[in-house]
Amino acid sequence: KPIMEILRESAKHNFVPLFRGTVPLIGHSLASALLGLAGQPKLQKYIKTELSHHGVGNFTSGLLASAAVTPIYVAVTNPLSRLEVIMQTSKIDGKAIGVIDACKEMVQDSKQFGLRGVFRGQGLGIAKGILSLTAFHQGRIWLTDAFRNHNISNGSYIPPHNVGSA
Repeated sequence: KPIMEILRESAKHNFVPLFRGTVPLIGHSLASALLGLAGQPKLQKYIKTELSHHGVGNFTSGLLASAAVTPIYVAVTNPLSRLEVIMQTSKIDGKAIGVIDACKEMVQDSKQFGLRGVFRGQGLGIAKGILSLTAFHQGRIWLTDAFRNHNISNGSYIPPHNVGSA
């Protein structure tokens, strides 16, 4: 359907149908933030500390941390994504599918197809996740270092170890 048609139909229902699936979406966002934005950097720091005497640097420790976090992320978020799809694909003018009914449908799918129905094709998803999470954090680290070095060079930031040495 064209977007304008969807918007016209949902306007008849005060746009409420557009918010279907937000409960699993919130869970998906929470898992993403906890694992990708908080868990990976902490794990990277730990790996770098533990393996630095073997010559493991930022990039390798980031890759290893992403390799550890990504399968957990996929295992947590795939069922949530499936719930989102179940809840969002009902007709706009039809009855909304609630979280409980979506969970029941997912359980029925699992009985029929097993867990492979939920996790089908995720080997490539995990590989892609490892690379993209690593690239994201390496870019974040590079930008942080670039801005810090720029601010040090123009005198607008004095690192804590240099405070009082002037």
